[in-house]
Amino acid sequence: MGLRHPNPKLAKIHRSYSVEEIARVFKVHKNTVRNWFEQGMEPIDGQRPAVVRGHEIRRFLDERRARAKRPSGAGRIYCLPCRAPKVPAGNMAECLAAGDTTATLQGICPDCNRMIYRKVNPQKLSAVCGDLDVTVTQARPRIEETTKPNVKCDSTGDGHP
Repeated sequence: MGLRHPNPKLAKIHRSYSVEEIARVFKVHKNTVRNWFEQGMEPIDGQRPAVVRGHEIRRFLDERRARAKRPSGAGRIYCLPCRAPKVPAGNMAECLAAGDTTATLQGICPDCNRMIYRKVNPQKLSAVCGDLDVTVTQARPRIEETTKPNVKCDSTGDGHP
C-alpha cells in the first residue's frame, strides 16, 4: 500500500495530525502509524485520539531513514541480495567510464558470486576504491555517439539479411 521509507517532507511542520490523517498522507495503514508510536514517535499528549505534531513526524521519519542507511565506505560495493557492503572477490574491480563525470565500479560479491555495481565519479575514483585493484576501461560508444553506425543487426552473424 505505502512506501517502506515514506517521505518526511509530506508532513507540514506547523500542523497536527491524527492517526487516520497520517495514514492518508503517507499512504500507509493505520496500524503502521500505531507501530510508529511504539518505535518512538511521540504524540502531543497521552490521551485519545492520538494527535502528533508535524515536526515530530518529520523528526521520527528522518531518524528512521538515517538508521536504515548503510554507507559503503572506501573499497566496498553494496550487494543487493546480501543487503550489505562487500569487498569484491579477490580485491578486484573494473571501472567502466561512461563519460567525464560518471562511471560504474563493478565486481563480484564474494558470498553470493553475483555482480555488484557502484556509481562513481571518475575524478574521485581513488577515494572510493580504497585498496582495491581497479582496471579502468572506457565504455563502448552508444549508436548515437558513433560517426558511422553499423547497420548489420541480424542475429545470424553472417551479415546477410
